[in-house]
Amino acid sequence: MRNSRIHGKLARNEPVLFATFHLSDAALFEMASLMGFDGMWIDMEHHAHSLSDVQNLMRAARIGKSDIIVRPAKGEFMKLGRMLEAGAQGIIYPRCDNAEEAAELVKWAKFPPLGKRGCDGGSADNPYCFTPTAQYIREANEQTFLVAQIEDSDALKHADAIAAVDGIDVLFLGPADFSALGGFPGQIDHPQVMEATLRVASAAKKAGKHWGRPVSSPKEAREMLELGA
Repeated sequence: MRNSRIHGKLARNEPVLFATFHLSDAALFEMASLMGFDGMWIDMEHHAHSLSDVQNLMRAARIGKSDIIVRPAKGEFMKLGRMLEAGAQGIIYPRCDNAEEAAELVKWAKFPPLGKRGCDGGSADNPYCFTPTAQYIREANEQTFLVAQIEDSDALKHADAIAAVDGIDVLFLGPADFSALGGFPGQIDHPQVMEATLRVASAAKKAGKHWGRPVSSPKEAREMLELGA
């Protein structure tokens, strides 16, 4: 299997920078991967990409070094295997409410004994049956990283428990939805957003996990990195 660049950097406690693109031109993903982004986030929660579209974008990204991180919609656990088989190295799971939901993410994204993901091996992640099954399962469990996204105040109350779930690698605050659901839409610099950021950071640190959040400027990126993102 292709090793995950992001998983490797997290294991070395190095910061990870990835970008999200809302366009479906494969050349954009090819170029960005060659530019050296750690990863590219493809959103299947909000955008009209089909899995076939995403597969082609992943194929383009493999020209360079970037990982592909896919975000399904909430509750789409049975689609995770196909996203991973198409070549995703990581999953960002939205609106994760509690530890039980985080455990479902692990269950369907990891092979036994860590989870119950079904095994095929004939797609890009194996790749195409070239890797023996036992090796494929072991490497997939090692290299696939899982990100639980916290996006409202109720979920924030469960941040410690979500972070403690075995198999969750990263807590990820969603400031846009957090602000909208909190009644101050778009105010990403609102004090409650910063409080939530610090709460997520604390929960991740306590569990020995990593954390992150979207940023919209180099200044904001530096601020988050200084906080340990």
